[in-house]
Amino acid sequence: MSLILLAISVSIALAWLAFRLAVFALPVMAAIGAFQHVQSADAGFALSAGAALAAAFAVMAVVLLSLWFARHPILQLAALALFAAPAAVAGYALAHGVARHAIDPGLGLTLLSGACGAVVAIAAMVNIMAMALDFAER
Repeated sequence: MSLILLAISVSIALAWLAFRLAVFALPVMAAIGAFQHVQSADAGFALSAGAALAAAFAVMAVVLLSLWFARHPILQLAALALFAAPAAVAGYALAHGVARHAIDPGLGLTLLSGACGAVVAIAAMVNIMAMALDFAER
């Protein structure tokens, strides 16, 4: 019984982690790309990790500052779409990778994965807009 509860709790924790990483797909991918680029230049692990953190913070700063400075709603929507597009792709891929073992390939799997991608994109938009509003208040 305790092994089943452990498996359920680990599954929930991994699903939460995957969702959080999917919501912040743009900074995560920028960090991974910077880490790989600096690592391939024969730099050490510490320098590569520092470059990854700097890239993630730089991407977040660019999106937050563009939301803060852009007063026109179309420009804000463009910045939100820039941030949410990779999140939608990550949410789609996450749902497709999990559900393809339970659902036959076809329209149902595509609709489920698309809905999950839309939910993750909306969550990404809500999170970044809340961060921008909190940033604007300070």
